[in-house]
Amino acid sequence: MPDSVRVIPLGGVGEVGKNMLAVEYGNEILLLDCGLAFPEEDMLGVDLLIPDIQYLLKSRKRIVAYCISHGHEDHIGALPYILRDIDAPIYATPLTRGLIEVKLKEANLLQSARLRTYKDGDVVKIGKFTVEPFHVTHSIPDAVGLAITCPVGTIVYTGDFKFDPTPVDGKQANYGLIAQIGRRGVLTLLSDCVHVETKGHTPSEQVVGDTFRRVFAEAKGRIIIATFASLIARVQQIINVAAEYGRKVAVVGRSLESNVAMARELGYLDPKDGTLVPLHQLRKEDADRSVLIVTGSQGEPTSVLNRIANQDYRHVKIVPGDTVIISATPIPGNETAVSRIINNLFALGADVIYSAIDTVHVSGHASSEELRLMLNLVRPKYVVPVHGEMRHLVMYKRLAMSVGIPEDHILIPENGAIMEFSKEQARIVEVYPNNMVYVDGISVGDVDHVVLRDRKLLSRDGMVIVVVGIDRNDGSILAGPDIISRGFLYAGEDDNLLEEAKELVSNSIRHQEESPPPPEWSWAHRKIKDILGEFLYKRTGRRPMILPVVMEI
Repeated sequence: MPDSVRVIPLGGVGEVGKNMLAVEYGNEILLLDCGLAFPEEDMLGVDLLIPDIQYLLKSRKRIVAYCISHGHEDHIGALPYILRDIDAPIYATPLTRGLIEVKLKEANLLQSARLRTYKDGDVVKIGKFTVEPFHVTHSIPDAVGLAITCPVGTIVYTGDFKFDPTPVDGKQANYGLIAQIGRRGVLTLLSDCVHVETKGHTPSEQVVGDTFRRVFAEAKGRIIIATFASLIARVQQIINVAAEYGRKVAVVGRSLESNVAMARELGYLDPKDGTLVPLHQLRKEDADRSVLIVTGSQGEPTSVLNRIANQDYRHVKIVPGDTVIISATPIPGNETAVSRIINNLFALGADVIYSAIDTVHVSGHASSEELRLMLNLVRPKYVVPVHGEMRHLVMYKRLAMSVGIPEDHILIPENGAIMEFSKEQARIVEVYPNNMVYVDGISVGDVDHVVLRDRKLLSRDGMVIVVVGIDRNDGSILAGPDIISRGFLYAGEDDNLLEEAKELVSNSIRHQEESPPPPEWSWAHRKIKDILGEFLYKRTGRRPMILPVVMEI
């Protein structure tokens, strides 16, 4: 309808990560953020998850721009994958643009990308949309919310935010502009809600700095701190505290090194002279004057911290007296990997400090009172919680009702839901199919549920390969059967099992020799799988993947 605007979440609803929204008015579509998510433990071999953009592909010529709220992976990480299919200008604040440039350069997409810069207080005309970024505080500098105005009304997208009274960079949220947008009238608020369960206010980022000071004062040896590569404000805190205690700092990890270099160039990172040094120079310093900032706070397999914990990083070896700080909270799905690293570091003699035992990380997201404040500043007609799991969405709905938003003015969507807003009503008109899109190595979207099912089966019960050669003329066995087992039989298990299995396969095929040979031998694959699967389950109680290889000779 011409008097309505549509909003479609393509990721980030009912989940944490891969945040992406489409705002559609008339024949134009504006995209808000383009993030990734980390795989869950049962997604074997999967590297990343990205939004499902099938809804957009048929309308790619209508897409006028990407508007990015801030530079965290769950808001920009999918750009190198999706930009190949949907090429449109990318609007971002200066630091966020710099972080995007680092990612696109690695993907060989920077030269062709159309990057644009906006900042707090700008008014940017993009097609039929007018976009106004407003500064919000988060755990990364240069984060903004977005007010998107079209002829139907204004949609406010908060991005990730909290109201931090003492941010590391000294720049508080632009309360005045947010309130001004609210006074003009807001049709719909799309609000971050992932921290709605927490009462009161989220602690300031300065709390982490206080913890660092206490740890630095007590540490006798080297300090190693793991954090997200994009947490430039956290890097600045570490450098500031290190300078106070006479320590030098080196950053280790490709993504972290690239981001720090970019942030220094743009003026978002200001180390005291002589504090930030290359790793080779830091290694010449005494342990009690050294600080390493490394990647790997989420237990990523190839990260520097994981390699250090596994004694697989030749430049840095853990010694007793080292203090390791994991300055992050594990993202859901990464808990086991992080725990494994912590255990390995303790075993090597390090003193490990992490979020469960000290305040080495605070959330960048608004708690319940800050969410109420945003609602009261914006005063929207309709409300949609985004960026949260289902419990967060439902709890936010209750919170919005507590400040006077009518229940029927609050929509709880799912990924792919097409929400339609007009001055008269808000409704979900349909739900477009939205599937998991897996990134596996260089493959994007090719891994499906069947592949993951097979990987789970292989990881649980192993595999058995049966190789047999058959005369295509008379059906007689010319070679084999040979049976190869991987991950199925363990040492000491029945040594005669495979011999019995061979005999069973031979008999199941040979008894057909009395009959005329079939025109093709595909039946042999099914026969071997069925009869061998039943036999092995009866003998072992396990169901390995059975792969028959029948060669017609």
